[in-house]
Amino acid sequence: MPLITSAGVGSGLDLESIISASVAAEDTPKMNSFIAKEESIQVELSSLGEVKSAMSKLQDTIEKLADIDNFNKRIADIKQPTSDDGDLISVTPTSDISPGDFNIEVVELAQGSRATSNDGLFTSTDDVVTASGGTLSFAAGNKSFDLTLDAGATLADLRDAINDSDDNFGVTANIINTGTESKLVLTSNVSGAGNDLVITNDIAELDNVSTLANDGVSAGGIAIAADDEAKSAEIKVDGISIISETNTFKDAVQDMTIVAKRQSVDNETARLSVQVDRESVTKLVDEFIANYNNLIGQIGLQTRVGKPLNGDATIRAFDSQLSNALATELIDSGPFASIFDIGLGVDKEGYLEKSSLVRSLNEAMDENYDNIGKAFAGENGLAKQLESLFDNYLDSKGIMNQRETNLNSQLDELEDDVANHEYRMESLEARLREQYAGLDVLIAQMQSTQSYLSAQLSSLPGFTKSK
Repeated sequence: MPLITSAGVGSGLDLESIISASVAAEDTPKMNSFIAKEESIQVELSSLGEVKSAMSKLQDTIEKLADIDNFNKRIADIKQPTSDDGDLISVTPTSDISPGDFNIEVVELAQGSRATSNDGLFTSTDDVVTASGGTLSFAAGNKSFDLTLDAGATLADLRDAINDSDDNFGVTANIINTGTESKLVLTSNVSGAGNDLVITNDIAELDNVSTLANDGVSAGGIAIAADDEAKSAEIKVDGISIISETNTFKDAVQDMTIVAKRQSVDNETARLSVQVDRESVTKLVDEFIANYNNLIGQIGLQTRVGKPLNGDATIRAFDSQLSNALATELIDSGPFASIFDIGLGVDKEGYLEKSSLVRSLNEAMDENYDNIGKAFAGENGLAKQLESLFDNYLDSKGIMNQRETNLNSQLDELEDDVANHEYRMESLEARLREQYAGLDVLIAQMQSTQSYLSAQLSSLPGFTKSK
């Protein structure tokens, strides 16, 4: 007997609705339970993520506060001379320099040497400088390089060979055409008195393009004028003369680099004032207060009645530990024994504020700037203590990440539960269809038999159909 696959086709009964209602009675409550659980986990994850994000922002600031270098920055305020000639100096202080004021004069700028070929040696760039080839050696200070010329090399070939040499330490070659002759000009970037460019050769026919002839005694065909000799730079700091081979003076004032930009006119000076960078410290403390208060606000928001983290043990424990760390006594911080001593306070709602009954932050920096850094970044400083607390919650195996991992695992398990439930509902529907299919066939057979019997009876003699 064939199976009727569309329930109710044989009997005429609405078996599809019966099957659907039976499956829905089993499926709907369970699916609603799954949906509610998923929504609950997602909301908890979202709330946890908001708190964790605020914690991470504060942690970034704490890491900066824990770095003592951020309290040792120095700024150099330069008052340049009132001149249209541009800046006289530039300065780069290090964190080790002591604050102070200095007057700086640039007496002389450093320069490299400039060598020019003598008059009447070359009429054009095509003049041959060596018929048989040879080697020129260039030296200035402690730098040198060799250049080998091919036979028949011209003045132009020499210029190009110098400029194209990979070993060239900083010699630039040019040719100046006067109209009656061509002059070779060589400029060295090696500055400092006594560091003039010296050019020697291994063959006498190259004497015209050397500063020293092949005999090692006579002058060559290239010479350096007195004004073109290499020079050292000289500055005066508060009247004290300082010499450097370059225009950069490192540690002329200890732990500071001064760069001479131009020569002073009429003994003019730049006024240099080196101070601690209080502004950057103030901004960092402001950032700490803002991010701390943002975290406190998020904790308050996400733990309100009706929120998923209301009464959450993890958040309660963190909030308590954070408050305790903030109230910890500061050690090895000079006169600063607590955050109140450095100009911070806590209001009745637990928010930080930049004020205290003891002193303001500016007053604390005025009185004892160095210990501000120790109060935050010292071995027992506030930032160091907070670093440990936040690492415990935010590192890869921290408490917050474990909570998120656990909630995501619950979502994965819930997904498996939904899949298993859907499989059971499919099996239930299949069983119901099989059961109702048999009923459908049986009723269809009964209806067919009834119709047959009715037809037979109606054909019997004397049988009358009731009206």
